[in-house]
Amino acid sequence: MRKACRLLAVGLVLALAGAFLPACAGPAEGKILVVGTTDSVTTLDPADAYDYLSSNILNNVAETLVAYEPGTTNLAPCLATEWDISEDGLTYVFKIREGVKFHDGTELDAEAVKFSLDRARTLGGDPGFLLSDIDTIEVTGDYEVTIKLKAPCSPFLSKLAYTVGCIVSPAAYKADEKLETDVVATGPFKFVEWVEGDHLTMVRFDEYWGDPALPDKVVVKFYANSAALKLAVEKGEVDVAYRTFSPLEEEGLKGNPDLVCLDGPSPAIRYLVLNVTKPPFDNIHVRRAIALAIDRNAIDEQVFQGTVTPLYSMVPDGMWSHKPVFKHEPEPDIEGALAELAEAGYTPDNPLSFQLWYTPTHYGDTEDDLAQVLKAQFEATGAMQVELMSSEWGRYTDDLVAGSMGILLLGWYPDYFDPDDYLYPFLSTEGAKSLGSFYSSAAMDALLKDEVALSDQEDRTPILEAVQDLLAEDIPYIPLFQKPQFVAFQKDVKGVILDPLQIFRYYLIGKEGWE
Repeated sequence: MRKACRLLAVGLVLALAGAFLPACAGPAEGKILVVGTTDSVTTLDPADAYDYLSSNILNNVAETLVAYEPGTTNLAPCLATEWDISEDGLTYVFKIREGVKFHDGTELDAEAVKFSLDRARTLGGDPGFLLSDIDTIEVTGDYEVTIKLKAPCSPFLSKLAYTVGCIVSPAAYKADEKLETDVVATGPFKFVEWVEGDHLTMVRFDEYWGDPALPDKVVVKFYANSAALKLAVEKGEVDVAYRTFSPLEEEGLKGNPDLVCLDGPSPAIRYLVLNVTKPPFDNIHVRRAIALAIDRNAIDEQVFQGTVTPLYSMVPDGMWSHKPVFKHEPEPDIEGALAELAEAGYTPDNPLSFQLWYTPTHYGDTEDDLAQVLKAQFEATGAMQVELMSSEWGRYTDDLVAGSMGILLLGWYPDYFDPDDYLYPFLSTEGAKSLGSFYSSAAMDALLKDEVALSDQEDRTPILEAVQDLLAEDIPYIPLFQKPQFVAFQKDVKGVILDPLQIFRYYLIGKEGWE
C-alpha cells in the first residue's frame, strides 16, 4: 500500500532550496533535526504497525527487500539486490544484499528474511493480511530466498515495500510475540527511545550499508494540537512541522517570511467506516440513507475552506480505474435518504439514533468541525439523531479492531501505490477485520482475487470498476474527500520531500552549516 500498471503522477513536490549537504565526521549527535507533529505512534513492531506515524518511523529505521526511490513511485532494490519472477507469476527468487548489519550487530542473511516475513504473516498483526498471498518462503542459499505465492498477485512486490515487509533481527524478536516499544533492523537510523505523548528519538547508524543519514540525531516531538505545533515552528523550537494543520493555520504559516512551506496533491483519503455487523448499520437501508445525506461540497467549504477535493470512490480521483460510484444528484438527497430510512422503519416521529465516532487530534484540529458538520447533515433529514463520541488514537484503534464502534471517521494513505490498495485492504474478508467494517462478501472476494491475478492494467480496470460498483451497493465505507499534503520548515532546512506515498524521509534532510 505499481510495477504492473501505469502510475498516476500524484503529488510530488521537492524542496530543493539547496543541494543535499554531505554527512561528515563531527561531534557525536552534533547535527540534530527536530520534527514536530500532532500525530502519534501506536507500535514500533513492523508486523503490527498499520497507522501513518508508526509506519513512517519504521521507514527511517527499518528496510524492506524492495523500496521506493525517494520522490517517486518507482520500485528499486533495497535489501534485495535483484529478483526473478517465474513466468506463471507464482515464484519470486530474491538475492539478498551481503555485508549488511542489523542495529544489534548481527548479520543480515536469508534466514533473517524468512524469519521476518514468516513472523509478519503469522503473528496476527493488523497489516499481516497484506502477505496472505504467500504460500511458502524457503531459504535456497545463504543469501537467496524463494517465495511462492498461492496465486498470481500483480501488486506483490509493492506489498513487500510496505513496512509489514521490514526485515528485523532474529536475535531481537520472537516469532510469536509482538515487540511494540523497540525496533532492531537495518535502516539508516537506530532507534533510541519513545516517550509516549512526548517524543521519539533515533540516531544515525554508523554501520549502515548505504549512504549515511544526514542528521546525527532526529527527535520527533508530539504536540497535543495544531495550535501548539504552529507556535513551535514559528518560535524555531522545531525544524520541520508535518501533520497536521488547519487550512487557516496553513495560510498563516505561508505568510511567515521566516519559514518555507510546501503543499501538494496527495493520495491520502478520508472516509466513513460502517460496521456492517453492528445494528443499525447491519441494515442496508440505513447505510444508504447515511450515504445519501452527505454533502461533500459543504464539507469542503465549511470545514476546509475549499482546500480538499470531494471524493466519490475509495480509489482516489485521477488514479486509473477510479469510478465515482457514490456520486448522485442532488447531493445531499434528503428525499432519497428519508425513503431509505422509512424502509428501515425510521421516520421523523421515530428517528434513527446513533453515535458517530471520531478521534480529536490524530487528523488535526479540524476533526471536531468535520464531525459537527456530518452530524448536522444527518440531522437535516429530520429522521436522524446523532451523538458525537471521541477517543484518542490509541484507544480509537483498539476499539476499531474490537468492533465496538458502529460508524466512525478514518483516513488512509497508501501502503502500496496501486488501486488495489484502496480496495483489497478494505473489502477483502480478511482486511475488513482490521479496518472496522467487518465486511465479508464472497462475490467481492472473488473479484479482488481475479483482478490481482492479472498483470495488465487494461485487463484489471473493468474488474476494479466492478469492485467499486459492489462497494457502492453494499456500502461498508463512504468516501468523503482527498486532502493535500502540507509541511512547514525553517529556512536553513534542505532536502524536504513531499513523497507521493507520503514517506517522510528524515535521513535525507540536512541544514545549512552541517559541514
